[in-house]
Amino acid sequence: MIETFTHEPDLVIRLKRARMRAWRRGMREMDLILGGFIDTNTENLTAERIESFEGLLACRDQDLYAWISGRDKTALADLTDDERSLLAEIADSWNTVDKNLS
Repeated sequence: MIETFTHEPDLVIRLKRARMRAWRRGMREMDLILGGFIDTNTENLTAERIESFEGLLACRDQDLYAWISGRDKTALADLTDDERSLLAEIADSWNTVDKNLS
């Protein structure tokens, strides 16, 4: 697991770290999905949602992509309810973008 920074009191710093980590995942598809989500939803991210997003950033790219693409919804069984809800929101937003490109 990758370290999260929930102890950091400054939300601006946490958001900048999360954005940087979202765009530099190592798997280009996840860079686009997570980076695009955080760029689009910056104003809507509360401290709790940033914490959930940081939890998702601690997951493996392959597991996240399998879940988002619908290939394996059991890949991330250990997520919290908030993380799972946020992941579903990210998947919905990505699937909408994907359908619009077709």
